[in-house]
Amino acid sequence: MLIGYVSDENYLALAGVLVEFARDGAIVAQAASTASGAIVADLQPGEYRLTLAMPGFGAKHLTATLPAQEPLQVRLLSDALTGFMWPKWVRSGETAELRVHSVAPYRAELFRYGLRKEPVELLGWFDEHGPRAMAQILPDEDFSQTGVRFNTVGFTSPGHVRRLAGPQRSGLYYMHIHNERGEFFSFPWVVAPAAAREPIAVLAATNNWNAYNRFGGRSNYINESGLPPTPTVNARQDLARYRIGNSATQTADNDVYPPLSFERPEPDCFVGLDVEAADPMTGRLASSLAPGLWRLLAWLEREGFGYDLYSDAQVRNGELDLDAYRVLLTEMHPEYWYAEEYDAVRDWVQRRGGRLMYLGGNGADCEVEHVDAGRGRYLTRQPDRDRPQEAHLESRFHRTHEPQARLLGVTFTHAGEGTAAPYRVLDADHWAFAGTGLRNGDLFGTHSMHERVPGGASGHETDKRTPSTPPGFVVLAQGTNPGNGGAELVYRNLPGSGGEVYSVGSMTYIASLLVDEGVSALTRNVLNGFVGRAPRAAG
Repeated sequence: MLIGYVSDENYLALAGVLVEFARDGAIVAQAASTASGAIVADLQPGEYRLTLAMPGFGAKHLTATLPAQEPLQVRLLSDALTGFMWPKWVRSGETAELRVHSVAPYRAELFRYGLRKEPVELLGWFDEHGPRAMAQILPDEDFSQTGVRFNTVGFTSPGHVRRLAGPQRSGLYYMHIHNERGEFFSFPWVVAPAAAREPIAVLAATNNWNAYNRFGGRSNYINESGLPPTPTVNARQDLARYRIGNSATQTADNDVYPPLSFERPEPDCFVGLDVEAADPMTGRLASSLAPGLWRLLAWLEREGFGYDLYSDAQVRNGELDLDAYRVLLTEMHPEYWYAEEYDAVRDWVQRRGGRLMYLGGNGADCEVEHVDAGRGRYLTRQPDRDRPQEAHLESRFHRTHEPQARLLGVTFTHAGEGTAAPYRVLDADHWAFAGTGLRNGDLFGTHSMHERVPGGASGHETDKRTPSTPPGFVVLAQGTNPGNGGAELVYRNLPGSGGEVYSVGSMTYIASLLVDEGVSALTRNVLNGFVGRAPRAAG
């Protein structure tokens, strides 16, 4: 009889897991999972208590009536140190819960990540009387949809859980976790102000962080339409992304895609203990997630700009009062936006004189549907441009809402994807270049901290103008990427409202801010102009 399958937190099949079946207090059978993670045993129908154990993973019990209507999906959590704050974003003074999985006693300390890592608060050491008492247990389900529910099994006393209030100073905070096994893990926490304090608001792309988070075996890029019936044995052989191609997997109707929970650890937001803001950006996703945001915030602090930080959700629910700010900045890869978030920013710019600096690439490319406080559903169906009724669609966001070029001026295209190069100045007489020393034809953005796609400030994924780009956008510079794939750096002034948009259209632009004087000087010029800190030259 096939009982079910056993897999780890990433839905990888676990072979050799020992399984014990007990009934009426007596052990009646034993088995070990096969290479595919299958659990097979010859059992009479009825209710059983299963105990599973494997070195390197937390053992667990569960009760099941066998045979089940569908094979059980049993999930074991590896012994690797991990954790997150919940909620992952708060306002100053609001509380969040520390949720950590550690098989050994651990030490937690909060830091603020700006130009430097500033220690904020030592939370102390955490342990309990029982063995492995700080280890967590995974739900036996697709918890990428429901959340991992850390701190629920066995955390019965208020003293077992540590809560802390958001610091008074807004910013990107990181929790540092060390345990007695010598492991280290870090994870981000977005703290917004209780009320606006600075002229600049920065938007953390928390929807994007979640879209790429594969903890649980699902993200918006693998198993996006739901976990398959059997765990992964070999990703290149088993996952549709590699068997048929990612563009072919994102073609189902949007109601097919289950939600993705924010209530999961985010391993790719990890920052190493000794890494500093000016160090190279290592790792595949540093350009997309919190480590990339950190580099923008470090540059702002180096240049003396005060800012308040917000999550996507805090724009959607109105906690970010856009009218209290002069400028809104995006980070490297704000790909996934709520429609309500987009509309709020668009109306602020186009009707009420807001100033937007879009400092990333492939932005607002896909709509996120709010499900509840802990989950979002990604409307990820790609336009089928072979169908006449969809041939005009420029993005997933265009398909469900409107073309993002109406706000940003540019939209991602695949030309230049995976390359990086400097920008070339095209309109040196524009006020944005005043005092930079840059002239038409000059290159800037030659230096970059980006290690995944090195080569310059125009890169990785780049945006260009489209038929939906409104009149008034002027091209200040263009990336020199091969195949005419360079990002178009554009500017627009809206005389009616006084709103302004500065769009760089590149995921590697921020990776140059701290190390390339041309990129830094141009961005500083524009930001000074937008906040009214310096007069603008003619042109």
